[in-house]
Amino acid sequence: MTPATHSSLFPAVPDSADAVLEGLDPEQRAVATALHGPVCVLAGAGTGKTRAITHRIAYGVRAGILQPSTVLAVTFTNRAAGEMRGRLRQLGATGVQARTFHAAALRQLQYFWPKAVGGALPRIVDRKIQVVAEAAAGCGIRLDRGELRDVTAEIEWAKVTQTVAADYAAAAAKAGREAPRDPAEIARVYDLYEELKRDRGVIDFEDVLLLTVGILQDRPDIAREVRAQYQHFVVDEYQDVSPLQQRLLELWLGERENICVVGDAGQTIYSFTGATPDYLLDFRTRHPGATVVKLVRDYRSTPQVVRLANGVLGRATGRAADHRLELVSQRPAGPEPGFAEYADEPSEAEGAARAIRRLIASGVPAGEIAVLFRTNAQSETYEQALADAGVPYQLRGAERFFERQEVRQAVHQLRAAARFGGNDALLGDASDLPGQVRAVLSGQGWTPAPPAGSGSAREKWESLAALVHLAEGFAAARPQVTLADLVTELDERAAAQHAPTVQGVTLASLHSAKGLEWDAVLLVGVAEGMMPITYARTDEQIEEERRLLYVGVTRAREHLQVSWALSRSPGGRPNRRPSRFLDGLRPGSGSVAGARPGLGGAGGVEYGTAAVGADGVRAAARAERAVPRRTRRTVARCKVCGRTLTDAGEMKLMRCEDCPSEMDEGVYERLRAWREVQARRSGQPAFCVFTDKTMIAIAETVPEDPVELARIPGVGMRKLDRYGADVLAICAGQDPPEAD
Repeated sequence: MTPATHSSLFPAVPDSADAVLEGLDPEQRAVATALHGPVCVLAGAGTGKTRAITHRIAYGVRAGILQPSTVLAVTFTNRAAGEMRGRLRQLGATGVQARTFHAAALRQLQYFWPKAVGGALPRIVDRKIQVVAEAAAGCGIRLDRGELRDVTAEIEWAKVTQTVAADYAAAAAKAGREAPRDPAEIARVYDLYEELKRDRGVIDFEDVLLLTVGILQDRPDIAREVRAQYQHFVVDEYQDVSPLQQRLLELWLGERENICVVGDAGQTIYSFTGATPDYLLDFRTRHPGATVVKLVRDYRSTPQVVRLANGVLGRATGRAADHRLELVSQRPAGPEPGFAEYADEPSEAEGAARAIRRLIASGVPAGEIAVLFRTNAQSETYEQALADAGVPYQLRGAERFFERQEVRQAVHQLRAAARFGGNDALLGDASDLPGQVRAVLSGQGWTPAPPAGSGSAREKWESLAALVHLAEGFAAARPQVTLADLVTELDERAAAQHAPTVQGVTLASLHSAKGLEWDAVLLVGVAEGMMPITYARTDEQIEEERRLLYVGVTRAREHLQVSWALSRSPGGRPNRRPSRFLDGLRPGSGSVAGARPGLGGAGGVEYGTAAVGADGVRAAARAERAVPRRTRRTVARCKVCGRTLTDAGEMKLMRCEDCPSEMDEGVYERLRAWREVQARRSGQPAFCVFTDKTMIAIAETVPEDPVELARIPGVGMRKLDRYGADVLAICAGQDPPEAD
């Protein structure tokens, strides 16, 4: 064994099931030990949800309670699934399946297709958008590249919401979607798209889920076989499930309730794809006996960042807001978030570049800094500002500005117009540079006012508008500049941005930043019209914009700067104002009074309302757990010396390891003998009955009733039901009922 084996890159595998629990906070520990029945984990940003659920699986496997091959953990991205598999290996829980919904469904579909349908599974279409283009052409509908992408997205939305082509128009209207084309046209394209796939014998990724659902519904024998294989389910990011994914999950489960879901309604930002937090919020309704654990201890961000994040959601409205979680930072204090106002967007970008250089000079690695914006079209200004400042950067989830198709076409047209000069008909009567650029780009789709709604049409307009404003700024700085000079400037900018950008500052949209974190985050363009975005009109859309800002704030570990510009271009009218979401949070905008209290509130554990036996043991435990939830956020302290406890073993004993013990040795020895008998009867290791630490805690407390016994860490509801009467009898000096 080499020394590297013990490094942070190669952590030692825990040597026991109890060791898996070490280092977890009380709420994470509650998640890890709640292995039976429905469990709902409401996990705020940075609270260690992945840690909690992977330790839950690993503890169940290592304790012999869960068989690895019967566990299926599903999430939404390959990256998240890979991270989960890696953590489970490090915890000694190999053999557990951790996959995306699509990967899990595809695996089952490939296996059962010959039995259910016959032959080989149809090929998954390589380029869905190409088939949609053919369907549109077949309907006599002309779509440009952007519209094609938007119509494809509408078809995907329809399929994940289980909407057929004939019902698309009505469903889109009911959902308040702004369709990129006439809904009747989209329905026709959708219908022909499905027909073309059938004729060619191909399926798409949405079909993978739909066909799996169909087989499990129509073939009870196959459903039984799947349920025999997978008996315990864990679902991450449950606020993002679609109706189709939820239906598949229900078919996997059948009548069983061995499911653990994890999510945060406050981070629901993908409703436009069909995701809905309703299944998370309604979990307790569908599963009345569910255990609900709330994780609010934020290990990612400083108290200053967490305070701002809580403030952003503090005035939220709607159902998701009623269940928001109030984060509590566990990190040392850091700098206060900064707020900066600039005259125009180029000045804001230059200010961001200066702030980044200061951060790098102070020791923050460039790779630990991110600039987050609402739309990808905003990236160009920041790409240029960082390039001018000599700061390396990398784009995430978007093409570089000068590599976008509409930008390449626009530059090509501007170059052609510059070459032909006054003979180019596109220039019309335009005399100055900005007028010439507007005239040329009008032929590419630029208009003085942005198009309504979101999607590619809006993104294309934003890109062209960025070129118009760049020309206006260029002309203001050099009054005699020509169109040829501008084209040269654009070429130089494009060339400068092809420099290697490994380990550089990350430029990303807020949506693509979900699930990531950095030491320093700059949230830019946080002004009305951009945050919330102009086309967010309904209350639900506005609240999703608020949650998007919350996601951005919670990406920062220590340094956070929020900025906005009063106008888009230099010399423009300063008619913008900071985002309404910052009211009461930024200096000079009033107090934060008026924040709505959420029902989610503090962390802790809530138990379900399933029917119980008449012995009163569970009822007594519920009475104990009925104390106000806020008390469960108190710090664990040693009952002897009063020191704050952080070690999991010490928290179970409620005292420091080296503090004197008042354990009743006789009770402890009788508990040990009783535990050996129980372990032999159940065929499980002795620690699966009670761990040594729990038995020491019982022998120190010597509880007299179920309420006192329920207070002891390690005595869960299941063990209280199963062993409570025996343990109380031993503590009273009597023989357990079973011994008679």
